[in-house]
Amino acid sequence: VSFYTKIMSWLTLPVDLLSKYLGLFTDVWLTLVFGFLIVPAVFGVPFGIHKYYIKILLSIFEWTTLQMELKAKEKNNQLYKHYTSGIIVKVPDSTLKQEIQDLRCSAGCLSLDPRLELADVFVFCRKALENIIDDDVTKRFSAQKLENWNLLTRSNHNFRYINLQLLALWILGVLIRYGVLLPFRVTVAVTGIFLFVVLSTVVGLIPCTKLRTYLSDKVHLMGYRLCVRSLTGIITYHNRENKPKNDGICVANHTTPIDGIVLANDHCYSLVGQLHGGLLGLIQRAMVKSSPHMWFERAEVKDRRLVAKRLRDHVADENKHPVLIFPEGTCVNNTSVMMFRKGSFEIGCTVYPAAIKYDPRFGDAFWNSSKFGLVGYLLRMMSSWAIVCSVWYLPPMNRKEGEDAMQFANRVKAAIAAQGGLVDLIWDAGLKRTKVKDTFKEEQQQLYSKILLGDHEYQNHP
Repeated sequence: VSFYTKIMSWLTLPVDLLSKYLGLFTDVWLTLVFGFLIVPAVFGVPFGIHKYYIKILLSIFEWTTLQMELKAKEKNNQLYKHYTSGIIVKVPDSTLKQEIQDLRCSAGCLSLDPRLELADVFVFCRKALENIIDDDVTKRFSAQKLENWNLLTRSNHNFRYINLQLLALWILGVLIRYGVLLPFRVTVAVTGIFLFVVLSTVVGLIPCTKLRTYLSDKVHLMGYRLCVRSLTGIITYHNRENKPKNDGICVANHTTPIDGIVLANDHCYSLVGQLHGGLLGLIQRAMVKSSPHMWFERAEVKDRRLVAKRLRDHVADENKHPVLIFPEGTCVNNTSVMMFRKGSFEIGCTVYPAAIKYDPRFGDAFWNSSKFGLVGYLLRMMSSWAIVCSVWYLPPMNRKEGEDAMQFANRVKAAIAAQGGLVDLIWDAGLKRTKVKDTFKEEQQQLYSKILLGDHEYQNHP
């Protein structure tokens, strides 16, 4: 019996130690998560350690890039790949008429008179080849190129010269990101979603009073701050005196699904979108119980009159928050701003533009929805070093006399692009999934016809 007792005591000893250390680990883990992440996020109190975290990362990135540049130089290899192939040099400032005249002048034997020349077809062939090799649309839906390596495998496509030190540093980075940062962030995200859904539902039971509005704003800000903390979001807001007011809509460029969270982390908005199912639908229904967000059923989204009417009614009520809209309609890769849909600018209210620019050195915020699902994208975000971005609030803008909705949208888009250091493009972001409209082809045909007939004859031509 004594021998049996000793064996059982030896077997239970590791179990007791494991339970003891597991309990200690759980206590420490929850203390860190709630003490340093959740509680500060609820009260909006930062610790100020983010700037030191960023400085350390930048120093490491510079050192790793320097090591790889030296290694590439030793082997006489090219470290960086050019963004384009370099086969064709575009001349963006030249017009179609000027290009045709230059072609005819170079040939020497062709007439410069406005008449049809078979050689003109080479101008269109060259423009077609330019766009096949390096078009302005397709590359806006791929990850932004980096000049240095940030120790993320997914941004390492151009870097092939890694020594033992860099390999060890990369492995250490993987262990930190997936073993420490990712579990912390998932814990904060799950806790934040749970608190947000429960508290929004509870606040929704209160009658419509100033108390309900006040509590709803606090709950929403708490939820958005927890979401930002779950991504280690470091956001800098500029020109806060231009923050949107309740008499209009806020429009911004669109890079990622978290754009709304980035803006709502600093100010309360009424969101507009399609009603979904599953977890996202549960969150949407909890939100609308305590705050006047606008969710549309799938069939209602296509009814432009219904959407416009609800937007006008919402904006007319000064007690409701400004509406937040992303007029591009899809995510673009943080390098440019594409065509704004005119529906948001037909309402006839004040527009508050906001420019959002992400720093890709710490993590690529762009969501390539044709390549990654939402869950896979969020996993990539949570396993990045951080999400660093800047937000600029621009002065409010109103539609000018004689200006149509499309012209107003283009003016707002140009202001956002200029402030955020983004490329202003005329192309519709819907080209990501659809073919080019026939109107674009007809526009080129009309330009060529105008060259052949001359301005006066073209206007009188049937």
